[in-house]
Amino acid sequence: MIVRARVGSPSQVVLPPATPEIRPFKVHVPQAVLEDLKKRLSDTRWPDKEPVTDWSQGVPLAKAQALVEYWSSQYDWRRVEGALNARPQFRTEIDGLGIHFIHVRSKHGSALPVILTHGWPGSVVEFLQVISPLVDPTSHGGKAEDAFHVVIPSLPGFGFSDKPTESGWRLPHIANAWAELMKRLGYSRYVAQGGDWGAGVSSWMAKQQPSGLIAVHLNLPILFPPPPPPPGGYTAEEQAALAQLERYSTDASGYASIQGTRPQTLGYGLADAPVGQAMWIYEKFQGWTDNKGDPEEAISLDHMLDDITLYWLTNTAASSARIYYESFRKDFVRMPLELPIAVSIFKGDMFTPPKVWGERTYSKLFYWNEVPRGGHFAALEQPQLFVSELRKAFRQVR
Repeated sequence: MIVRARVGSPSQVVLPPATPEIRPFKVHVPQAVLEDLKKRLSDTRWPDKEPVTDWSQGVPLAKAQALVEYWSSQYDWRRVEGALNARPQFRTEIDGLGIHFIHVRSKHGSALPVILTHGWPGSVVEFLQVISPLVDPTSHGGKAEDAFHVVIPSLPGFGFSDKPTESGWRLPHIANAWAELMKRLGYSRYVAQGGDWGAGVSSWMAKQQPSGLIAVHLNLPILFPPPPPPPGGYTAEEQAALAQLERYSTDASGYASIQGTRPQTLGYGLADAPVGQAMWIYEKFQGWTDNKGDPEEAISLDHMLDDITLYWLTNTAASSARIYYESFRKDFVRMPLELPIAVSIFKGDMFTPPKVWGERTYSKLFYWNEVPRGGHFAALEQPQLFVSELRKAFRQVR
């Protein structure tokens, strides 16, 4: 049985009920919902122009208007909808919550199962370009022994997963749910990968060490300087990373403070105005990607709008923000881990911790590489390099 997302109000889709049974899922957004989006875009009331000449106060008005014009007149949601439906998708209930996921099995019998977890403001669409190379390496410059079975779930409150109606879906809970998902899929030996909140989930999986998990790869490891400071002081590399953390704290963390304290209040504006939702995310594509000032240097406008539109259509501004309220100060912290850990640092990311912090935190750090291109949304920005990193890292544990 194929379950399709159905229309609720004219402005969003409503998900079908999930059961513990794994049921196929297809995305079909009713045309009325897309027409409602276009009408809302045409009715936008714009703020005044910023008094600066850069992004220091947020998205410049001219950039915002250009994105919205493209979104309204040229962007095609059906393209990404078709790309999603070209992959096997499913929903299943875990701990009372419907979890959406993509699951693509490789034709190669020795394939290693991997669960990939996105972050905020990401989604499963981040990984669409890397699925085929991971699953079918012989058609994409790799060898049969590089093959993976790929599982890509939507975090609770994101995309086509259900929205928690009670508190408690913190990172440790999500990590347990992912372990149950892999067990339910029949995988007794697998690896996990993630960046941003995906790194948090994957790190908690490594801490919990569920049966079958053999190693984890992180492209934004949760690393901070282990206390106390070393006797000789911090190295130049450490000082650069500390400066990044200081810039984040003083200039770039406002979104996290709001989402971590008042996600519901934020949600009213973003749920009602697609331009508000778009700019809340578009700013992060500019600030966190490997670009020289223009986010389109790193990610195409279509790919950015794929992600933005998914948030809008599913009305997940508030529900996705709540992961900050649940876990940002409690669970998104430096954790010494004893499971084998691999790390890829994409040098265009907004935070690039030094290897020495990894060595002091991960007792079984078996792979560390600094990738010269790409940023926070590594699989979306540099899909070939992302695939290469996973292949190289996990060859050591197959």
